[in-house]
Amino acid sequence: MKHLKRKKNPESYSERAYRRLVSTTGLVSTKVCVEETDLHILAGSDVVVQATDLILQYRAQLQKYIVKNPHFCASLDPLSTDNIVPPLIRDMLKAGEAAGVGPMAAVAGTIAEYVGNGLVEAGHGEVMVENGGDIFLLREHDCTVAVFAGDSPLSCKVGLRIRSAQMPIGICTSSGTVGHSLSLGAADSVTVLSRSTPLADAVATRLGNEVGRRAETGIADALAVAGEIPGVIGVVVVCGERMGAYGDVELVGVNLQEEPFNDR
Repeated sequence: MKHLKRKKNPESYSERAYRRLVSTTGLVSTKVCVEETDLHILAGSDVVVQATDLILQYRAQLQKYIVKNPHFCASLDPLSTDNIVPPLIRDMLKAGEAAGVGPMAAVAGTIAEYVGNGLVEAGHGEVMVENGGDIFLLREHDCTVAVFAGDSPLSCKVGLRIRSAQMPIGICTSSGTVGHSLSLGAADSVTVLSRSTPLADAVATRLGNEVGRRAETGIADALAVAGEIPGVIGVVVVCGERMGAYGDVELVGVNLQEEPFNDR
């Protein structure tokens, strides 16, 4: 498990409902599901076959490793990096170690990045792979990504401008109030930017835990921790009516009538 997300309003925030708000921006939108892995992909053409093959390949690597090393799945603490493992496993171990969390905290971001890179290698020049709110993004133009923060009044009113020069980039979000994964904090959203999507995913979990139950001090605590983790480009934390940011982030207003993922 990665972080516990408690749904406050299941009717408002149904499973994957935010995907209906994503603009295709000239790309083909594809949904690919293999067991628990549920991806929304934007690419130049339909990628169901290619993406399914990639998901099966990487899930098999992960499942095989977990069978031999069950602590990999169960640990909430970092595990030592093992270089004699598939690159996917190594990236999860490194991300967990850097963020101070268990390796499974990086699983969604890792799958998103590996599938995204696989599609790029197959000839797709522009790709977005979203896995449970964790995004691998490679576009030729600047983009704006809205911050979804559950019941917070700031949800989908604030966006991040992502410059083309920053891509490929990982954009990962953890929440203690939305969804079903494991979180020890109460932030409505913690969004992390990094060149490494596995790292962004793991750090989002760590910072979500840091926020704790007091927004006025928890946001500052989380941002202070973010500044100590190499590889983090930027962070945005939303907790109720409060928001804090760290690093190279460009915040922009998002109109509620706009789609939260648009070319600019």
